[in-house]
Amino acid sequence: MTKKTSYKIATLGSHTALQILKGAHDEGFKTICICRKDNADFYKSYKFVDEIILVDNWTSFFKIEDRLIKENAILIPHGSFVSYIKPENVEKIKVMHYGTKGILEWESDRRKERKWLQMAKINTPKIYEKPEDIDRPVIVKFHGALGGKGYFIANNPKEFHERIKEYPNEKDYALQEYVVGVPLYIHYFHSSLTGELEIMSFDKRYESNADSIGRIAAKDQLDVKIRTSYTITGNMPLVVRESLLPEMYEMGKRVVEASKKLVGKGLFGPFCLETIVDPDLKFYVFEISARIVAGTNPYINGSPYTWLKYDVPMSTGRRIALEIKRAIKAGKLEKILG
Repeated sequence: MTKKTSYKIATLGSHTALQILKGAHDEGFKTICICRKDNADFYKSYKFVDEIILVDNWTSFFKIEDRLIKENAILIPHGSFVSYIKPENVEKIKVMHYGTKGILEWESDRRKERKWLQMAKINTPKIYEKPEDIDRPVIVKFHGALGGKGYFIANNPKEFHERIKEYPNEKDYALQEYVVGVPLYIHYFHSSLTGELEIMSFDKRYESNADSIGRIAAKDQLDVKIRTSYTITGNMPLVVRESLLPEMYEMGKRVVEASKKLVGKGLFGPFCLETIVDPDLKFYVFEISARIVAGTNPYINGSPYTWLKYDVPMSTGRRIALEIKRAIKAGKLEKILG
């Protein structure tokens, strides 16, 4: 059996690359950061990045794939990876890829994603098939991992048709009921080696300018015609009421079980349920991210929940590396590759 030191962990220099590569380093792997030339100096400044592979742009990924194969690299996907490489191209990847490739297609298409949630018996906001059906506030979302970019709220069909003119190139969108409550993002890890599900951490997103607009008086907002934006600029750590944890755990289990009916090995590794919790503590899940999310970045040194389980600082990035190391040691690497 090949020793773990002969494998390298690689990812794109964006999104959650720092915690992925730091976690791999802490578990004894050599690391590779694939990054654009203008970002190279930044990633070189971290000692846990052993090797930099430069690309002119992310679409050049397939030009350096043979090099990754020769280096025996295992590629870790994240949000930027999904956005830039595109789900339809992920299936073409030949280098070792952590996680089920096919599941990424189900997170990138909101119609498929909703089918998945319904199979898992997860409560979701109402979806409107056409703008003329809008009878309450909706949030208009475009497809893909874009970090909330371009989302807007419409209260009726007329407002929708006025606002959509600002996005002439966007023809594919979802009209989702706008649920008032606390945005709560649940970070999980599911092991395909043991079948165990873990709650890793939680976050709340800081969205520009939705989270700062409340500092401006309503009259001033109207006077200057401020448009609310939901582009994510950062993530804030969160600890939730312990009484909510069992329900969250069961939600995660149902999502994993449903995924096995959708694609080969199903969902494993890190994933996130993006929820709104209303005043009655009812959960509405509006999205699944079927890979590591940027909301885990506040926990590079571990979260209160990982401290309950591990004796070392355990980020989600390090948990991925630990799973790979265990798979190699057990001779079951193929079980975690897709």
